[in-house]
Amino acid sequence: MKRNDSADVQTTKRYEVKPRKRADRARRLALTTPDLVLLSLLAERPMHGYEANLELERREIRDWAGISRPQVYYSLEKLARAGSIRASETDEPAAGPERSTYETTPQGRAALADALERDEWTMQRDRPPFLTWIALSWQARPGVFQRQLERRRKFLEKELPREKETLRSILEEVGHPYHEAAWMISLMIEQFKVELRWLRRLKRELPLRAAARHPSYAESKSV
Repeated sequence: MKRNDSADVQTTKRYEVKPRKRADRARRLALTTPDLVLLSLLAERPMHGYEANLELERREIRDWAGISRPQVYYSLEKLARAGSIRASETDEPAAGPERSTYETTPQGRAALADALERDEWTMQRDRPPFLTWIALSWQARPGVFQRQLERRRKFLEKELPREKETLRSILEEVGHPYHEAAWMISLMIEQFKVELRWLRRLKRELPLRAAARHPSYAESKSV
């Protein structure tokens, strides 16, 4: 029997995924910060969406990771479709309207571990909004700079005790200071303290504020 090579080629082409479609699919399945937070949370123990949201609030995770309530449910659906989590059977009653309790799969734990090895975690600089404001503040109306500095100081002084109380709660729950949550909150506390010292120095230097003495600009080149 003569082999129909042309038919085989057509069949192969029919089931080939175009590079653009593969790239689009990869982008849709790429793990975002909310995905990683949920994978990590569900790796501790199975939870349903309502319970995951409660735990995010209890741990004040939204202070360091941008994940809203709707994102929790979107990520759960996305991770389930990707096979990173699966619905688990449990005898515990649901704490809300959600009925499915999820747990991570070996594939999901491997994906989380792979994501945590990416260089970008350690090779990026933060872009705090306050630094952006400082850069643009020369355009502010008279007196605004001083008022905004005072607002920032009051905000940090209000947040500092809250972070200290969070650290106290973590140490009480964990039982020792050598835990990633304790290290993270300790770093935030130290950063707040450093910025408060810097704000005090800036207040002293404010009368010396002046425009650049030797400004230089990029020269435009006509095409």
